[in-house]
Amino acid sequence: MPKETAMPISPRAERLRHAIYMQLAEHGTLQTRDALAAEFGLTPAEYEGALAELADAHHVVLDGGEVVLAHPFATRSFRFSVMGPRTLWWGGCAWDAFAIPNLVPGSPAVLVATTCPACSTAHAWTVTNEAPPVGDQLAHFLVPVDRIWPDAAHACANQQIFCSEQCIAHWLERTGNTRGSVLSLTTLWRLAAHWYDGRLDTPYERREPTQAADYFRSVGLSGSFWGLGAGAEG
Repeated sequence: MPKETAMPISPRAERLRHAIYMQLAEHGTLQTRDALAAEFGLTPAEYEGALAELADAHHVVLDGGEVVLAHPFATRSFRFSVMGPRTLWWGGCAWDAFAIPNLVPGSPAVLVATTCPACSTAHAWTVTNEAPPVGDQLAHFLVPVDRIWPDAAHACANQQIFCSEQCIAHWLERTGNTRGSVLSLTTLWRLAAHWYDGRLDTPYERREPTQAADYFRSVGLSGSFWGLGAGAEG
């Protein structure tokens, strides 16, 4: 879900990036750092260097030197579980959870589950790669796209799905946060559907900023929150 960047990475880092993404796509979990390093014949220092490259280029998010996010996948809970035919994933956020069935071959339909941050009501949807799920719940994104980094984990933790506008208002009042961008489930699905296209390929080529802006417009987004100038948000 972070806004795309085009920082180049070394062939070693790209090989590691692809391995991380393929493991998460296939299994929902990652090998240990030692196992990953051994698989590629890397010393601990070489592995750490390649991982740092990936973090600097916004391909992964680290916490204590471990991968916690490789969008759209997470290695710990960000409040979204995504159950496919054979694999159970953590989705990094609402955006990421809805992206997984559009990205992972063999999982064209998944069950996405979460709870409302305001009232703890449980929600679940069958999300497919064909059409948006049915529901009148609303996604609220707190952090504008140009501020997602350097703390992408914080941004992800605040891309959540609420029961209604009333729940969003109660949560904002309780937390002292300012209203961000509010999306219907249909708009959320459109945003997620093709944002990560190519992420499981190698080498992966990111969108340029102008291409990202065009993508946001194509799914019905507008306004400065999405880096698209003044106007209505969401």
